[in-house]
Amino acid sequence: MQTSSDRHEYPAHWEADVVLRDGGTARVRPITVDDAERLVSFYEQVSDESKYYRFFAPYPRLSAKDVHRFTHHDFVDRVGLAATIGGEFIATVRYDRIGGNGLPASAPADDAEVAFLVQDAHQGRGVASALLEHIAAVARERGIRRFAAEVLPANTKMIKVFTDAGYTQKRSFEDGVVRLELDLEPTDRSLAVQYAREQRAEARSVQRLLAPGSVAVVGAGRTPGGVGRGVLGNIRDAGFTGRLHAVNRALPEGRKELDGVPAYRSVRDIDGPVDLAVVAVPAEHVPEVVAECGEHGVQGLVVLSAGYAESGPEGRERQRALVRLARAYGMRIIGPNAFGVINNSPRIRLNASLAPEPPRPGRIGLFAQSGAIGIALLSRLHRRGGGVTGVTGVSTFVSSGNRADVSGNDVLQYWYDDPDTDVVLMYLESIGNPRKFTRLARRTAAAKPLVVVQGAGSAPQGHAVRATRLPPATVSALLRQAGVIRVSTITELVDTGLLLARQPLPGGPRVAILGNSESLGVLTYDACLSEGLRPTPPLDLTTAATPEDFRAALSRALAEDSCDAVVVTAIPAIGEESAGDAALAEALRSAAERAPSKPVLVVHVELGGLAEALSAAASTAPRARAATTDTTTPDTGPEPAPVADAPAGTRLIPAYPAAERAVRALAEAVKYGQWRREAADPGKVPEYEDIDEKGAARLIDGLLSRGQGLTLGTEETCELLGRYGIQVRRALPAPTPEDAVAAARALGYPVALKATAPHLRHRADLGGVRLDLADEEQLRRAYTELTELFGRPEALRPVVQGMAPRGVDTVVRAVIDPAAGAVLSFGLAGAPSQLLGDMAHRLIPVTDREATTLVRSIRTAPLLFGWRGSAPVDTPALEELLLRVSRLVDDHPEVVAVTLEPVVVATQGVSVLGASVRLAPPPARDDLGPRTLPAY
Repeated sequence: MQTSSDRHEYPAHWEADVVLRDGGTARVRPITVDDAERLVSFYEQVSDESKYYRFFAPYPRLSAKDVHRFTHHDFVDRVGLAATIGGEFIATVRYDRIGGNGLPASAPADDAEVAFLVQDAHQGRGVASALLEHIAAVARERGIRRFAAEVLPANTKMIKVFTDAGYTQKRSFEDGVVRLELDLEPTDRSLAVQYAREQRAEARSVQRLLAPGSVAVVGAGRTPGGVGRGVLGNIRDAGFTGRLHAVNRALPEGRKELDGVPAYRSVRDIDGPVDLAVVAVPAEHVPEVVAECGEHGVQGLVVLSAGYAESGPEGRERQRALVRLARAYGMRIIGPNAFGVINNSPRIRLNASLAPEPPRPGRIGLFAQSGAIGIALLSRLHRRGGGVTGVTGVSTFVSSGNRADVSGNDVLQYWYDDPDTDVVLMYLESIGNPRKFTRLARRTAAAKPLVVVQGAGSAPQGHAVRATRLPPATVSALLRQAGVIRVSTITELVDTGLLLARQPLPGGPRVAILGNSESLGVLTYDACLSEGLRPTPPLDLTTAATPEDFRAALSRALAEDSCDAVVVTAIPAIGEESAGDAALAEALRSAAERAPSKPVLVVHVELGGLAEALSAAASTAPRARAATTDTTTPDTGPEPAPVADAPAGTRLIPAYPAAERAVRALAEAVKYGQWRREAADPGKVPEYEDIDEKGAARLIDGLLSRGQGLTLGTEETCELLGRYGIQVRRALPAPTPEDAVAAARALGYPVALKATAPHLRHRADLGGVRLDLADEEQLRRAYTELTELFGRPEALRPVVQGMAPRGVDTVVRAVIDPAAGAVLSFGLAGAPSQLLGDMAHRLIPVTDREATTLVRSIRTAPLLFGWRGSAPVDTPALEELLLRVSRLVDDHPEVVAVTLEPVVVATQGVSVLGASVRLAPPPARDDLGPRTLPAY
């Protein structure tokens, strides 16, 4: 690679795969001396106009001196990156560090000139924008803070690359040249631009897989049976609107068809483009197939073949090689070991899966990592015609298998602005990038409901998952903070999705219950109480109620301002025929359409006809929408026959065979509706004038100079927290009784005497803390009792601390998790948090609204607000403390852990009695760097 004279080793960590604007992929890597021939070949394919824009003069070919200059870099002051596809250059970018005089320089000079060249065939694909992100990240790593670029005024495309990047910039015009200066420090706008480009590119890459114009099934057997032949038949029978081809290398000479589909021995033999290849050949033959597809220009692959990471270390390496090979050709992969994909759009009608009968079309997007769970979900949706009552069907379905490349994050990007999808349901066995998933989930949930069930236990062998130190309950809480509707089973997944797909969001937790069964109404009432809803006493219409009675009662309930949702319970009358079901369904529909902003649910018992009638009785009113794990829990109740889907926007009434299921789905909708309303005004991260951010940074730098990671001592902890306005009540060491007395005199009576040994810290229940010592006599007596009870002072580590005002003991923690990011946690100290796990969590930075909800999220929160006649404590002061800790960790990622315990919240003010802080070099933040795909 580089010669011995180069100043730095080859920076392999700069290599990355990126998704381009059109959904294809490219590889970004440093340019080395071995790239001379590639550079010359690349330059020969660039138009004269592009060369003129690059060099400001006709420049038909590169000289030997040019080639040497553009391939020899020290990776510090001179850096070149190339975007490659199939190993060949499609674009280059380089920077040269310059001094104030504009001449080549070395550090500490922090300016550099930057220049791009993109092959004409690849212009307009977002290559230059991606390269700018990567070269800017490299420059920041090497101490460069600003880029300067000179561009001809006619080169509008390149000017737009710079001006659209979102960096702080200056622009001037001199001597016929536009000069642009960019400050490389990321800004809110540059991150927003980066995320928007990421969303468009990744959504487009999934769209190419789900909406192909032509499909080739590679591995379609010559005789009926087998995976490939089955998928070929499924695509054909679904009525795929594009061109379909069968590929089998063992096809006899002269045979041109398989099941009426044009057949070939190789992808290379197909006339015309192939957008998607479905690969169903043994794993050892997949590389050959991928190479053929790449050479033919195939855009994406669905690999059904097994024998990869799920089979052990050898398979894991085979999987890595598969991804590397596909990306070298600019292709993305669903799989391997995938179940397939389905797109029910009438424009596509693609069933490239192992499901012989796809679910009927509808408005739900469905993602399953597990093939087995995918089968269960599709079977359930097909059997029910879309759910318990045939309320809706599926827009698109993706089973990612080992998700070696395309993951749930990519599919979320696609569904975010997919007009055919109103609700997203996801079964996840693992979350590979929790930080990114949380960011995407928050944005998606603000536009459409996102319901997730996650399998318990460790991730499957085929999944690359980042290690997290957070317990599952904490991860679940953070997902809910991001607007994710977290459920426990696939039954709940479907139940909740069906409600959200065709009913408006409830405006609150107030539920009216009415029906013709007193006992079923009581069961529904109790279920509402269990789920935290506020039900009114059930209205019993008696078993003699007619459809008109139901209509009138439902109309009255929906008209009440004190009602946010209605649950209708119904049991069949003896000898009732299907005509009665249809009449009741029409009566409920008629009443519901007059209150389009309130959801209506039905709990039915053995009323298959009513369930089908409800799904068919469609309102013409405009749809009102607010802008275990036992994942295989069987369903109870009847299985209605499938029915045709209603037009998009039609409001249908979902019915459930059990009160608990209906109420649980409604409770999730209530919580999601509340989140949507709060997300519209998320609050702000407050500024505090007494925060000394720069002073804290200097202190942290000085402390970290001692080592890579350290837990601060008491004085250092107090000093650092004090920079952020967090005062820790002084505690003086008391190795002897005399020291204890001297400390008490210094602090002033009354005082507390505490043992700080690890096994006794914060354990007043063990007798390691003595409070309200009013004078020297009481202090000496307490000191003697402690040493007699627990041993010598050296083992106890006693301290004396001034008494804080009485209040509620709480604990505040912040930690930086390598996978999820910075997390702020709060709970009551002692048994509630340690024994019961009653802690609430929020992602940092925390806004003022989030701090308010954090305090109120724990189950023991009533103790802070005057429970059983006690005096309410100063929660505004507690919220301010939480916000200051959040600011500290957000401003200084080197602060990797903070614990304040106990924090006594009194009727006025808070007292921090104990604190610890840990510093370490901050973990890498890939979400702040350039766009990349996971490395393989």
